[in-house]
Amino acid sequence: MADPIWILLHILVLVYWLGGDLGAFYASSLLVQDERPAAGRLAAAQILLNVDMAPRSAMILAFPTGLALAVSRGWLSLDWTWVWIAFAVAAVWLLLAWLVHLKAGPQALVKPLDTFIRYAALAGLLAGALASLAGLYDAPLFLVLKFLILALAIVCGLLIRRVLKPFGPAFAALAMGQAGAPENAAIKASLSNAKLYVLTIWTALIAAATLGVYTPA
Repeated sequence: MADPIWILLHILVLVYWLGGDLGAFYASSLLVQDERPAAGRLAAAQILLNVDMAPRSAMILAFPTGLALAVSRGWLSLDWTWVWIAFAVAAVWLLLAWLVHLKAGPQALVKPLDTFIRYAALAGLLAGALASLAGLYDAPLFLVLKFLILALAIVCGLLIRRVLKPFGPAFAALAMGQAGAPENAAIKASLSNAKLYVLTIWTALIAAATLGVYTPA
């Protein structure tokens, strides 16, 4: 009975990830239009930041739901204890991600912890994929490829954070009604630089979904 539940949860992860990303992408196209009134651009930015939490949350939940599905289907020979540990870690990571978004709690501690878990998850996915390819444990090739796809999505997310660093000060200036040509240029450049990584994530998600469709029962 549990198997359909894991399938549904894993599908919902894809739906909210890709759907939320599309919504945030559209909001960003409104934000960069400096001919629009500041109030309209600020509203678009608020929509972008809030809607973007759907794909951020979905990325975090992709691994534990996928792991549960893999164990349930017998694709991975793991004790269920590891699945519950994965869900526990994901819950902590999800809490940190929301604290960063809401700017709640000690940000000097919350942000580094969130970043640390992202790098740890990336290292774990790569190590798991390479160990399987080296024959250290048995996992289907499609599952190894999905590990690598999720790792790619995490890398893109980290790179998006990097290219969006100039966005924060420029957006703050816009919120205070002090955005001039340099600030508008910084907003446009930041969001433009992030597009490549966003499109890469979309491609990766479609690839992951394709692997899911052609997965053996």
